[in-house]
Amino acid sequence: MSGPQAGEDHSDDMTAGSEAVAIVGLGASGMAATRLALSRGGGSVYVSDLRTDAQTDARATELRELGARVELGAHDVARIAQAGVVVVSPGIAPDTPVLRDLRRRGVRWISEPEYASRFYQGSLIAVTGTNGKTTTAALATHLLEAAEIPVALGGNVGAGLAPAASELALMDPPPRWYVLEVSSFQLADTVDMAPNIGVVTTLAPDHLDRYPDVESYYGDKARLFQNARSDDHWVLNGEVEAVRRLPGQAPGVRCLFAHDPGQVGVDGPAAFVRDGVLTLRWLPAAGADSEEEALVPTGRLPILGRHNVMNALAAALVARVAGAGPEAIRSGLESFPPLPHRMEPVLERDGILWVDDSKATNVEAARSAVESLARPLVVILGGRDKGEDFRPLARALRGRARLVIVYGEAGARLQVELTEAGGAGDPGAHPSVVRIEAGFDPAVHRAAIEAEAGDVVLLSPACSSFDLFSDYRERGRRFAELVREGP
Repeated sequence: MSGPQAGEDHSDDMTAGSEAVAIVGLGASGMAATRLALSRGGGSVYVSDLRTDAQTDARATELRELGARVELGAHDVARIAQAGVVVVSPGIAPDTPVLRDLRRRGVRWISEPEYASRFYQGSLIAVTGTNGKTTTAALATHLLEAAEIPVALGGNVGAGLAPAASELALMDPPPRWYVLEVSSFQLADTVDMAPNIGVVTTLAPDHLDRYPDVESYYGDKARLFQNARSDDHWVLNGEVEAVRRLPGQAPGVRCLFAHDPGQVGVDGPAAFVRDGVLTLRWLPAAGADSEEEALVPTGRLPILGRHNVMNALAAALVARVAGAGPEAIRSGLESFPPLPHRMEPVLERDGILWVDDSKATNVEAARSAVESLARPLVVILGGRDKGEDFRPLARALRGRARLVIVYGEAGARLQVELTEAGGAGDPGAHPSVVRIEAGFDPAVHRAAIEAEAGDVVLLSPACSSFDLFSDYRERGRRFAELVREGP
């Protein structure tokens, strides 16, 4: 069915029981969902957003020209409630007035990836987890491309690296595989989405400024398995017990990845490191004994850190399940470039390596980054507090960091908790924690003064960027600018 034509007035179309679509939120995902609804939905489309800034207004103008009814500055809850499908952007918190009103009316809404997946014509790979989602999803896509398997990447990737999930539904011809990065916020509002391959990279406390407890956060992640079938494959981090437990009794084939072969069991597909080489355990045919397929030495991966070895193991396992052969996987692993702001080397000067890990916006991501580097560290932490306990970072910093520099809104709490947690044992093994109150630039300048030849200066903030920057990308770009400018 064709969508509505530009210039039509749909103000009275939203009657109960119609196939109309209502979209709440006009960010990137809302924009993409609206285009998809206009192209494929066949009914009227109403979009609303409380924002009235120039960028949102420009998006509204474009969608009105395509035939959508767009309202800025308010949400017409009665109109939304009449729609056959309601799509809500992940940035809208569950306790906002518009969602409270819809909930009181008994209206169920879905996320944008859920809506998009209803139009997919190929198989679905869904990647979630606290950290490592983007690298794993992008690398799995790269490996399938190396195998010349038609594939498209989208979802919660952000940073301009890939489009929203709905844009993939408009591809002609459609790919054989869709790879989506999906957040817990997006999984919370899924109903029918059923990945053929699901990936859980890690699990650790996060988003406690939005969730009442970690169990609620993990519960949304577990919705990945709600429509599981016996022939689905679940690629799971074998080093994290919470990940192994997450599928519960869901049907499907468990495929574990871990550094240590002993952590993936003795049966089933798996990925691990044996004698310094990324290795797959694979079943060449039904009923056959498993075989090991050596891929590449860890030292030949272009991406830094132990946690990126884990991401590479997960991606290789995904690609093998999806039909890529070992030769293509080897080639793809060696040619995958570091992603922006994710353990991205900026430069090495005077024996000091500067690494931008601005995307590390929670404690687990920062801990993983610190533990993945072998050289002495000067670590920059700080930003806006997300409600996490910073003390677990002290254990990771012990014996690895020479100095920790903290800044931003979370700086005072970081200094107190890291200092208190590092107070026991040998004081010489604990780094000094220096708080910079003047802002981000002085924190980077202090790192430049204190760093010595052989050090890594690591920006891995463990906090969001919203106290001083629009997002983690702006923070990472400013870090790189300051580093390149030099002392």
